[in-house]
Amino acid sequence: MDGLRILAALMVCLYHYAGRGGQITDVWGQSPKELFPGLSTLAVYGCLGVQVFFVISGFVICMSSWGRSLGDFFRSRVSRLYPAYWAAIVLVTAACVVLPSVSEPLRLDEILVNMTMLQQPVGVRRVLGVCWTLWVEARFYLLFALFVVWKGVTYRRVVIFCCLWTVAAALSGVAAVPLVEEIVMREYAPFFIGGLALYLIHRYGGDLLLWSIVATSWLLGQHFATVSLWSPGATQVFQPRSPYVILLIVTFAFAAVAAVALGWLRWANWRWLTFAGALTYPFYLVHEHLGWFAISVLHRHFGVPAGVTLGATIVGMLVLAWLIHRLVEKPVGPRLRRAMKLQAARMHPA
Repeated sequence: MDGLRILAALMVCLYHYAGRGGQITDVWGQSPKELFPGLSTLAVYGCLGVQVFFVISGFVICMSSWGRSLGDFFRSRVSRLYPAYWAAIVLVTAACVVLPSVSEPLRLDEILVNMTMLQQPVGVRRVLGVCWTLWVEARFYLLFALFVVWKGVTYRRVVIFCCLWTVAAALSGVAAVPLVEEIVMREYAPFFIGGLALYLIHRYGGDLLLWSIVATSWLLGQHFATVSLWSPGATQVFQPRSPYVILLIVTFAFAAVAAVALGWLRWANWRWLTFAGALTYPFYLVHEHLGWFAISVLHRHFGVPAGVTLGATIVGMLVLAWLIHRLVEKPVGPRLRRAMKLQAARMHPA
């Protein structure tokens, strides 16, 4: 699973560096389509790493919440997500001040709202471009906590949750109520649901009901991904995407997590995968804007060849991710979790 996580993060990274037009064209000085004609053809599909993440998230959240109370679930998510997130906010803001041509620095009030991770529902600009996915994840956590974790995670409750969420996702488009669509997240729900069902298969073994949930999630997920990401009218700076390749990558997301659930990948237990998995979250947070910063400095200011700049930037972001993991996540996360647990014990003594 750690290997799939770092693969998904690298997919998104390549998309941001070599697969998209818009702002990244200004960073390189020209279109990635012209700089990396072969790589950019593949990199435009890197955004589907997000869908891979969501299937993994469904599996991992179901696994990690089993046997935990609602308070334990909340504390584990806060201590896991926020320390590296706060560090990334500070680093990206500093980089924007130093080199505003890469990304315009936000006002102080906007930066402070970003610290809450609630900037999107509040309507505030984002410091981190990738944090939109954290808002999607947060809504998944909230739904799962309210409908499953609150009363205790069981096979029956997870199955009922998967079925009801699937129906709600299918009907939300007909309802056309913005609040309902925001809560239900029909475009991303199938990926989380598929991951949840795959964990149940991992824990209890497969049956017709669970595999039907996975199959339905895959069918809906590939449709929503194709509608969202197929780009037949791509501009000259942006490589077009094929609906068949989108389908193939969505299928890979479900199949890869299914292989883990069925135990087919137990042999891939190399220690470096655990290390790579630990870097995934901080790497994902910092790679976009700080990577653009590095690309602008290396390629445009110092004339480093594009290929060398691309490789050096990815390595540099991995090193930075390791520093955040070592200096922020490892010391701060456990302390934050212990502090919240101690506070809860004081407020509600046994």
